[in-house]
Amino acid sequence: MNYVLDTNILIHILTGSEIGIEAKAKTQKNNPYLIISIVTKAEIVSIAKQRRWGIRKLAELNSLLEEFLIIPIDNDELVEAYADIDAYSQGKLNEKPLGQSSRNMGKNDLWIAATAYLTKSTLLTTDNDFDHLDAAYFPVENLN
Repeated sequence: MNYVLDTNILIHILTGSEIGIEAKAKTQKNNPYLIISIVTKAEIVSIAKQRRWGIRKLAELNSLLEEFLIIPIDNDELVEAYADIDAYSQGKLNEKPLGQSSRNMGKNDLWIAATAYLTKSTLLTTDNDFDHLDAAYFPVENLN
């Protein structure tokens, strides 16, 4: 099983929280392929700058990032997945009705969701932003 990690999971891994420990154990089981979107990398680097992480913490971050396949967004299939998931989330995808009121997703979350869909991965997260996509596009595991 492949995993795409949401940015919040990376933060938990870096802080060594219980959720981070659970995520590491889950992703190391059966040696799955670990994937993040380039958007996740950008978000975590931005967080590091905003929180003024020191040399040691930045080295930990860079070491962690080396463990992942980082998916760029300049891919036509990924763009199509983004557009489908966005339209679906707004309840405007004719061939796949949402079945509930529309869900506004952040643009970065849409890229992360499209990455999980395109790579046929399970998305690990700690928030509910992706719940409506569970089973409709890819499995979502909320570790919160």
